[in-house]
Amino acid sequence: MHPASQKVLEAARQLGLQIDIRQFDQSTRTAQEAADAIGVSLGQIVKSLVFLADDQPILVLASGPNRTDTAKLARQVGAREVRRASAEQVQAATGFVIGGVPPLGHPRPLPIYFDRDLLQYDMVWAAAGTPNTVFAVEPRRLAQASGAVIADLKED
Repeated sequence: MHPASQKVLEAARQLGLQIDIRQFDQSTRTAQEAADAIGVSLGQIVKSLVFLADDQPILVLASGPNRTDTAKLARQVGAREVRRASAEQVQAATGFVIGGVPPLGHPRPLPIYFDRDLLQYDMVWAAAGTPNTVFAVEPRRLAQASGAVIADLKED
């Protein structure tokens, strides 16, 4: 198992989550690639998106087809400005590369906001540390274990 995925597995155990990491020959870097590889709907894919809220990194766990409304996110977190983090800022904040950023296992705690649309599914799939590894988890368990705030951040 890749060291990045091992880090995710260990973080999940520490949070009381039992996960099985699946590795694919093809990329699961994008939400659509992940949905196609796994054979699930795009909505069941958890996108781990890093934003900077007044220059502080925050993590949004969004449902695959949803775009995050940065104005809603700014109001939710009480920030003047919210913008997408660069690839370098994502790696610095999470310890993982874009396309493999998991919802847990980061070097330091990040504020996490959880797309309420994910709650309509029995099971969702999230990146497991690399652009071709994923794991399944019940969305409510993921939100609870990660300490996420459940919110409506979807663009209308």
